[in-house]
Amino acid sequence: MTTPLTLKIGTRGSPLALYQARLIAQRLSDVSGGAVRGEIVTFSTKGDQLTTERLINSGGKGLFTREIDRAVGDGDVDIGVHSLKDVPSQLPEGQTMVAYPERADPRDGLLSVSGVSALADLPEGATVGTASLRREAQTLALRPDLKMVSFRGSVQTRIKKLEAGEADATFLAMAGLERLDLGHLARPIAVDDMLPAAGQGIIGVAACPDRLAPSAMEALHGLNHVQTEQAAIAERAFLAELDGSCRTAMAAHMRLRSRHWQMRAEVLSPDGTRKWRAEATALIGAGAGELAELGRRLANMIRDDAGGDLPVFEDV
Repeated sequence: MTTPLTLKIGTRGSPLALYQARLIAQRLSDVSGGAVRGEIVTFSTKGDQLTTERLINSGGKGLFTREIDRAVGDGDVDIGVHSLKDVPSQLPEGQTMVAYPERADPRDGLLSVSGVSALADLPEGATVGTASLRREAQTLALRPDLKMVSFRGSVQTRIKKLEAGEADATFLAMAGLERLDLGHLARPIAVDDMLPAAGQGIIGVAACPDRLAPSAMEALHGLNHVQTEQAAIAERAFLAELDGSCRTAMAAHMRLRSRHWQMRAEVLSPDGTRKWRAEATALIGAGAGELAELGRRLANMIRDDAGGDLPVFEDV
């Protein structure tokens, strides 16, 4: 009997991150008929260690991935498993995304103490907790009367903060909640009302392909969902063109319509009083280059509309 090939999987140690890593390990075994197995290696990232401070004050995007990126680059693990919305638009040299499993629900979910079903139903002056500059700006654009407070931590930590009365409501990604069987706690917000972060709901698997055995690459490619990969390419190209970081409130989402891709993107001022939005379409059969160009085109449309300079959040 042939000994299975073991791939070391680097991941954060949060319940959601572990769920995603275990999902990848199980699917690797499934698609390879047991010939490839995963061994999970956990990391505590700088982002995990910050419990109160905004990400923009400590380096911004990449704080949840750098330790794992370094381990992949050094060969301490074979692949890194990430929530794609946390991954910087540029990967470390030598690394690439080798698989995108099928996207889960990309919507944001509203959780509240009173169980309201929409932002509009929160009482005037209610407190909303979030660590996302995008969600903060989008919330203020809809409800400028609401008070925003910083909410950091894992899914479970933020739910506990809400239950402790630190805020009247908060947001969490529906994908993460559903993966943890907690989807019933939230009220999904329509994409048309709150455009998601680029890559939200997508798991990205990063690796240095030249270091992996052909059987490992074959198994990883078996995890890939083509339509999810296409959406990821366009949405991340939008971020890369605008040098997307945690300092600018921006959102991008691509979805399939009956005969074409529809992509929408937006950038907001920190207080939500200004919003620049762009939309474009692409054929379903568009290649990777065309999809990346779609994302870049939307970015340039927004930059032009904003007069060339995009508003940023200052350190607080």
